Amino acid sequence: MKKHIPNALTCANLLSGCFGVVSAFKGNLDIAAYAVLASGIFDFFDGFVARSLGVKSAIGKELDSLADMVSFGFLPGVVMFQMLAQSDFSSPYLPYLGFLITMFSALRLAKFNIDERQTEDFIGLNTPMNTLFIVSLPFIQRDYPGLGNSTLLLVAITVVMSFLLTSEIRIFSLKFGTQDWAQNKIKYIFLILSAILIAFLKFAAIPFVLVLYISLSILHFRRIPKL
Repeated sequence: MKKHIPNALTCANLLSGCFGVVSAFKGNLDIAAYAVLASGIFDFFDGFVARSLGVKSAIGKELDSLADMVSFGFLPGVVMFQMLAQSDFSSPYLPYLGFLITMFSALRLAKFNIDERQTEDFIGLNTPMNTLFIVSLPFIQRDYPGLGNSTLLLVAITVVMSFLLTSEIRIFSLKFGTQDWAQNKIKYIFLILSAILIAFLKFAAIPFVLVLYISLSILHFRRIPKL
């Protein structure tokens, strides 16, 4: 029975992602963002439980990627589609540019599955962090209407995030093998600073968290030889 627990959590990730997609298509981008948070929690714990119970499996790995493709691939593409549709430049075709995020997320997940360099850390931005950033944009748009409605900015974000997903930038993983401070110092620093930012800024903190994540990763790996 215990071998099915991680897969059940992965399916919960998938279900949350489906709920988020439906909400995004209906224009309920706030609800879609909370669905992403739920998917992220399930995504973290399915791997944690699998390692704790010693029931990691090939099917679990494949199921995880398929669930992530919905929650952290298709869903952020739909959110960007909706934002471009509501931007200050009216076009029936431009919103579909948002699905570049979906396509590059698929490439990112496929690359992760076959790239033996990514057993401990990531090469390229991971899809959950990318998705968290994308779903934070409607909240920022609400606080800064002029900035959030800029078509040029949204297109630039789409292109930059697509690049980061498949880039060769080395990004540290937030998985903890131990609780030792020395081995996980960079992760603890990131989590503490992120918690402070989120406590004050809520969803508006996510762009700063993203920049912090990438910056700390570059600093952390700057003396490590390239893979």
